[in-house]
Amino acid sequence: MFVDEIDIFVKGGDGGAGCVSFRREAYVPRGGPDGGDGGDGGGVWLEADPALTTLLDFHYRRHYHAERGQHGEGGNRHGASGADLVLRVPVGTVASDRDTGEPLGDLTAPGQRLLAVRGTHGGRGNARFASSTNRAPRRADLGRPGLERWLHLELKLLADVGVIGFPNAGKSTLVSRLSAARPRIADYPFTTLVPTLGIVRVDAERSFVIADLPGLIPGAADGKGLGHRFLRHTERTRLLLHVLDLNPETGRDPVEDLGVINRELGAYSAELAERPQIIVANKADLPDAAAGRARVERHCAAEGLPLCVISAATGLGLPELVRAVALRLAPGVPAAAR
Repeated sequence: MFVDEIDIFVKGGDGGAGCVSFRREAYVPRGGPDGGDGGDGGGVWLEADPALTTLLDFHYRRHYHAERGQHGEGGNRHGASGADLVLRVPVGTVASDRDTGEPLGDLTAPGQRLLAVRGTHGGRGNARFASSTNRAPRRADLGRPGLERWLHLELKLLADVGVIGFPNAGKSTLVSRLSAARPRIADYPFTTLVPTLGIVRVDAERSFVIADLPGLIPGAADGKGLGHRFLRHTERTRLLLHVLDLNPETGRDPVEDLGVINRELGAYSAELAERPQIIVANKADLPDAAAGRARVERHCAAEGLPLCVISAATGLGLPELVRAVALRLAPGVPAAAR
């Protein structure tokens, strides 16, 4: 089960109460107040963990409370502070306040932490209130209740390359051939069920992360199909592989498909529509794919779009595609050249 958006409740630890106590020892008259302070409550932190790829754990448990501070005691013994609660989330998680919409932070690096809610201070014991005019204070503070809020967690996968296109265009097969990822695929029209990350090895020193995203359909930006739920995962990619289906039996025009998907990207985000793309014409091994291939080649040549012709099933053109991607991801390559 893939969960990439969820609300959870977090509460910082309550502060411990201060103590009212007086020193009582033999042969020590009027020993004075010795009530200790209460301990501070623990905070709730979010920590990016590269071992996690989904927010599924929060689907089963929604409420989280940090440890409260211990109460103060006599003999000037202060209460222990409560332990912080650390919630592990996938790298790429964005946290915000559910009720106000205030952005709290973006966890983009392994081990990065974000304070979701602070614990509160413990109360003062009566020893804190002693003065020259009040030698025996009988006052102490109660610990403050912990702060609480509802968090909205949203996962945006971190990948160098995102694979987009119509359902059944061959995106999952492509990702499985380029990497060790094994995307979960269902029957048409649902195709890929969840986004999948894979690592593509270019050579001994270079590699890149590729994300297989569920297929888009017309109206995806308005909520149609499954792909709209995962458009957010394309926002962090540096490069898009736009897979076109050359199979004539689908009855679709690959050039028209290219325009439809690009319009959906633009409707979702103007910035996303400007993301560099490599057009990938797939299923070129089919006997009747020559006409569609020629049409795509003419269109890409006229528009100045980079094109790779492949067959994900047979491996045709995959080495050239990997080299083309690595070239555009290389440091120092201008965005316009990508």
